[in-house]
Amino acid sequence: MIKRIVKMTFEPDRVSDFQAIFVESSPLIRAFPGCLHLELWQGKPPQQHILFTYSQWESEAALEEYRNSELFGRTWARTKVLFIDKPEAWTLS
Repeated sequence: MIKRIVKMTFEPDRVSDFQAIFVESSPLIRAFPGCLHLELWQGKPPQQHILFTYSQWESEAALEEYRNSELFGRTWARTKVLFIDKPEAWTLS
């Protein structure tokens, strides 16, 4: 099993846009083969525009299958236009 943390910094007035995307896409991501767990974490003021996704995957191969999927492509295309800073990601064992 691996753990994945992705830090995303949004335009402050676009956080609710991302939260809507997450509410819509998270059930599909959780149902994706190999996904064991998915959470969204949000910073406290004044950092509430910084959010993290925390997920657990059966393997790096399962995560890569998701990252190469149409679901990821659609979700990421809608998300990345909301950033004010480059996202950061960590894969941990």
